[in-house]
Order: sequence, then C-alpha cells, then structure tokens
Amino acid sequence: MTFTILGHCRRTGKIGFCQATSTPAVGWRCTEVVPGRGVMTLQAHGDYRQLQKGLALMKTGLSPVAILAALKADDPHYEYRQIAILDLTGQVVVNTGNKARSWAGEALGNGYVATGNVLVSEKVVAAMSVAFENNSTFELEERLVRAVEAGRDAGGQEEGQTSSALVVYEQHPFPIVNLRVDVAAEPIAELRKIFDWFKPLIPYYVERTLDPTSVEPKRAFLQKKGLPVNPYLTSK
Repeated sequence: MTFTILGHCRRTGKIGFCQATSTPAVGWRCTEVVPGRGVMTLQAHGDYRQLQKGLALMKTGLSPVAILAALKADDPHYEYRQIAILDLTGQVVVNTGNKARSWAGEALGNGYVATGNVLVSEKVVAAMSVAFENNSTFELEERLVRAVEAGRDAGGQEEGQTSSALVVYEQHPFPIVNLRVDVAAEPIAELRKIFDWFKPLIPYYVERTLDPTSVEPKRAFLQKKGLPVNPYLTSK
C-alpha cells in the first residue's frame, strides 16, 4: 500500500527514492539504496527478506533484469509483490504482480520509475512522472519530494497516507539525505517541512563526516544563515 519514485541524476551521480504509504514506518521496510550500484523497492505485499536478497544480488553487480528473474524464481508469493529496480547505468526494470491490490501500476522514464498500489487511479503515478520530469533543473532530492507531493495531490492512496521517507546517496558510501516520517496525519507535508529545514545542512553534514575539523558547530552554521536551529521551535 505504497507509492514510490526511484530516481537517478546522471549530472550529479545522485540516486535515491521518496515514498509514502497508508501504514506506519515505511522508511525501513521496502526500499533501499546500494551505494555505487542502484536502488530497489519491493512493495505491495512487501517482504523484507526478499528485499535483502535482491540487494545482495545488486551488490554483486547483477543487472536489474537478472535480479528480478532471480527473485521471481525464489519467491512463491511473487505475484503479490510490486518490484522496481534502477541502477547507476540507467537500467530500470519493474513488475507489478497480478495479485497486487488495485489500482496498481507504474510509470517509467529516463532515470526514474514511479510505482504504486492501492492508489485512487493511474493518475497518481502519471502525476509523479510529470513532476519528476518537469523539475529537472532541481537537485534529485527536491525532484523526488515534488514527485511524491504530486502523487498525493493527484489523490494518493484510497486510505490516505500515514508515513513517508526520502533517501538520497551521492558519491559517498553514506546517504546525504535520510529522512523519515513514521507516523503523521499528513506525512508528506511533514516530510516537506523537515526536508526544507535540512536542505542547507546537506553539504554541512557531508563535510563534517569527511573532516570534522572543517566545519563550525551546527547551531552557529544555521544561525549565520538566519535559519532555525529547530524547525519545531519558534525561536532561532
């Protein structure tokens, strides 16, 4: 019961995903990035074990097509799954099982795939696709969020949304963005609030990870930019 967009930016090398669902804590369950390889989602009737099998195959350098074939051969409940895989070469493969709950399907394009199930209609993934393509001048993380916002605005899921997540990697073996809203009345709006606050901190945390001596304390960094230290407090 999830809608997800997997995306890759050839200009920056970034790869990641954004998603939302009607159930809690979507961020850990069904989608992950393998640094230097690609990103994969296994949703609808997700199975974390099958996801980990797919990710392990991705780490070996197996192509998306070969990974999907291996998962199909190893999973008696394959037709309940909705699987999408995107690698750093731009190869993408997707399968929506015939037992995934309607409406279920996908929209593919250059460097991305939007996929979802238990949606109000195909308009959700279509809107995600348009939003991703029409915002190509923005960084990947912004494009991914805008795509999921567009999916929500097109109707999202029949049951509404409860949780959301955004994860993006660049050239490093650690994510530059890893944000989650595990439970909220409007999780996509909440994700947007957190992301907008976190956005200027992306290069800060990369630099701090690579060289802790190269940056000032986070509070001073934010205050110099006139940004709130905590977006949930009124004072800066």
